[in-house]
Amino acid sequence: MVLVGITTTDTEDDIAKLSKKLLSLRVFEDLSEPPQTATKWYDKPWAKSIVDIQGEILSVSQFTLYGTVKKGTKPDFHRAAKGHHAAELYNKLLEQLRAGLGQEKVKDGEFGAMMDVALVNDGPVTIVWDTQDSSL
Repeated sequence: MVLVGITTTDTEDDIAKLSKKLLSLRVFEDLSEPPQTATKWYDKPWAKSIVDIQGEILSVSQFTLYGTVKKGTKPDFHRAAKGHHAAELYNKLLEQLRAGLGQEKVKDGEFGAMMDVALVNDGPVTIVWDTQDSSL
């Protein structure tokens, strides 16, 4: 599952960086050698990309990733891109992911809609990456 936040300063270049990173990031194990114990990784953790394992991506647009709670008692989402701009960039991301992984391998919900989404976090491993923040 990929939770995608689009900010007001994101461009098509950011989307290209993100799709390239998502398709090439090695976050899956090489399952060719079984683990020694039930609690141990297989022989080579962090060895395979989503393309290598012919996996699938569930992409969820998530404007709340750009929320802040620095002031007051309500979250502020002013850094999140609005409506048409966000939808356009999000759809470009989906197009690029589908071009690299296959049309049927990339799923998404309805942009901007309230959705019930379940996540089982294996490991757990969660990675935060911002195309405009080199410290992440």
